[in-house]
Amino acid sequence: MDLTYNQAYPGIDDLRLKAKNRIPRFAFEYLDGGCNEDVNLYRNTAELREIQLKPIYLNNYKGTDMSTTLFGKTYSAPFGVAPVGLQGLIWPNSPNILAKAAKAHNVPFILSTVTTSGIEEIANITEGDFWYQLYHPAEEPLRDDIIRRLKEVNCNVLVILADVPTFGFRPRDIRNGLAMPPRMTLKNILQIMGKPNWALQTLVHGVPSFATLKPYLPKGLDMKQLGAFMDKTFSGRLNQERIAAIRDQWKGKLVIKGVASAEDAQLAVDLGLDGIIVSNHGGRQLDAGESAVKSLSDLLAFKEKLTVMMDSGIRSGADIARALAVGADFTFLGRTFMYSTAALGNQGGQHAMAILKRQLKQVMEQVCCPDVTHFPKHLIINK
Repeated sequence: MDLTYNQAYPGIDDLRLKAKNRIPRFAFEYLDGGCNEDVNLYRNTAELREIQLKPIYLNNYKGTDMSTTLFGKTYSAPFGVAPVGLQGLIWPNSPNILAKAAKAHNVPFILSTVTTSGIEEIANITEGDFWYQLYHPAEEPLRDDIIRRLKEVNCNVLVILADVPTFGFRPRDIRNGLAMPPRMTLKNILQIMGKPNWALQTLVHGVPSFATLKPYLPKGLDMKQLGAFMDKTFSGRLNQERIAAIRDQWKGKLVIKGVASAEDAQLAVDLGLDGIIVSNHGGRQLDAGESAVKSLSDLLAFKEKLTVMMDSGIRSGADIARALAVGADFTFLGRTFMYSTAALGNQGGQHAMAILKRQLKQVMEQVCCPDVTHFPKHLIINK
């Protein structure tokens, strides 16, 4: 496996700065920002980085094993690519870039309903080895047809999104015209002109669109009509009946993403789901919510009945180690992979995965953790 990386960008902050300088401001702010005043965006990472690990040096340490078995498949590391909407707006062709890198590195890639590559395209790239995040449609026939398409390409895991019952209030996106309906302003056009490489790649790969939804979109929609269509077509609010209906159809592994309470985790158990991803949508939905790692700590009792994973606030290999030490079975990262792809284009996926694996391996070697299941033994519990 290729663990080489561009040594000019050894840290995630380096990639973030490079991405900021390489893509239009409206695209960077869409990626980088949270909601309201960004309180929970910063809380996610800050509280995660309060976690401390204990090194145990004087033992017969025989090396590291990062491999992780999840839903019957063994991955090479305990992290994957989280779903991100409108990825092609951030960097053209980025879902394909990341899917290829995930396949090469043997880690899971989750495709979002509202990103810019379609189900069949990603299935072809990954040979069916991918996960899919479903924004719940308002109409059952659309839901059923998406599930049919996922079955036909042998998608590994279906992830139902729970934490977008309403779109987050994101001041940057509103100012930049990226709310619904979207609009292109003179300011945005000038920003594009200032980033010729991004503009050229966009011309090569085409204007980003909701690729998975193309079969259901009426032809000739303008931006305002597209916004109205999306508002009408999708209802993100889940309930017991909607989840049960999906469980009846989907016999594969089924996960709910966005769980942050014991009540929701218990419902996942009651409905026969296989796992949860503890998440607050990267701090983009509820500014007054608690950090994802705090929610994780409160939901560890459900590990006896569910696979308990986590995203939100995880940026580095050391952050992955912290989340695993608290008790997560697996982790997902979104912004880190998008910073890397926006910074380095076609090499961004490979670079980020190599960096994360190297960082995580260094932490394991430093604290003398032989495999990822041993991380909780290194957790320092503050008394």
